[in-house]
Amino acid sequence: MTIDWTNTAAAIWRQRKEVLRPIAQIDPIGLEDLLGIDVQKQQMIQNTERFLTGLPANNALLWGARGTGKSSLIKALLNAYKAQGLRLIEVEKQDLVCLPDIVDDIRELPQRFIVYCDDLSFEAGDSRYKSLKSVLEGSVELPPDNVLVYATSNRRHLLPEQMKDNLDTRLVDGEVHYSDTVEEKISLSDRFGLRLAFYPQSSETYLAIVESLFPNASDLDTLHKTALDYAHQHASKSGRTAKQFYNAFSDSDVVIKQ
Repeated sequence: MTIDWTNTAAAIWRQRKEVLRPIAQIDPIGLEDLLGIDVQKQQMIQNTERFLTGLPANNALLWGARGTGKSSLIKALLNAYKAQGLRLIEVEKQDLVCLPDIVDDIRELPQRFIVYCDDLSFEAGDSRYKSLKSVLEGSVELPPDNVLVYATSNRRHLLPEQMKDNLDTRLVDGEVHYSDTVEEKISLSDRFGLRLAFYPQSSETYLAIVESLFPNASDLDTLHKTALDYAHQHASKSGRTAKQFYNAFSDSDVVIKQ
């Protein structure tokens, strides 16, 4: 299937059929909907705007606590800049072996593409990250200037880290020389020039997100108490939990009077 990228903002790779499927219904989340991550949001906006104007820009790794807005930020960037030619291709981790072929098909197009990989991480012995490396930094052929990789992960270095990996690390003339195993694991994340950490959100930020989802709530004390009870039950105070709380209580005029 040939995609009309003039009228298509996003697509997802389907390995079984070996095609890009256009996405008809894109998550409508906007940058203004994301609270508590202002620093990360501003850096991603700046990087994306540089990319769109043809200036040097970095591949980005958004890592950290679950449910803190990593994936939502990338989707919000697409919504903010798709009118300016930004396009997004989502590729699952298990399909990274197809990434060089996907990139070959878009490198000569006029649009600017974000290759988006959500929840990226690799287990010991998994060699699929090598396909990602070639796209991030190229091989004999330079990477295309109209493609960046934006990935999210719960792991800072994408590969599992164990205490035994550090046994061969040594200090020479005041400088740390990592073991070969550690160097290999760090080298992958190092290929992302922009690495942003996302930390667990505070109760104040969680409640601010809840309030933004319930703008007409008249009893904030009840709203806060119910939302905190929900967060305690789910052991998480995150933007994802706030959205799940909204899904559960948005039409409850008994608990939350709007």
